[in-house]
Amino acid sequence: MNADPCVGPDLEALAEAARKAAASSYSPYSKYPVGAAILASDGSVWTGCNVENASYGLSMCAERTALFKAVSEGRRSFRAIAVAGGTVSAPAVPCGACRQALAEFCQPATPVAVVPLDGGPPVVRSLGDYLPFSFEFPQNG
Repeated sequence: MNADPCVGPDLEALAEAARKAAASSYSPYSKYPVGAAILASDGSVWTGCNVENASYGLSMCAERTALFKAVSEGRRSFRAIAVAGGTVSAPAVPCGACRQALAEFCQPATPVAVVPLDGGPPVVRSLGDYLPFSFEFPQNG
């Protein structure tokens, strides 16, 4: 884990915002609520929850909901994200699509806090730990 200034009270506040966002989840099919909170470089916090659809492919994860809300309002740089879902023994971690979406706007060292809904402390790893070989679009040289 790096020495990011988000670790500590800021991370706890982000984790709590993610837990609160999970309460808004629309998950009638999986019964698996997830919330996310992402901290932009300007200090603003953006939250999201998972939103399911009867046509499963149209569902949206909490992490991308939070990220896309922030990006749609002009944020392009982020310091940390918290994801709240699951239990202490099986916490929700970002799926591959969410990891790649986060990699578009976050550095590999960005802290990702996984927060069980049934209590317990956040488990923090870097985005690079979750997605060591992200896809990058080749630049024209």
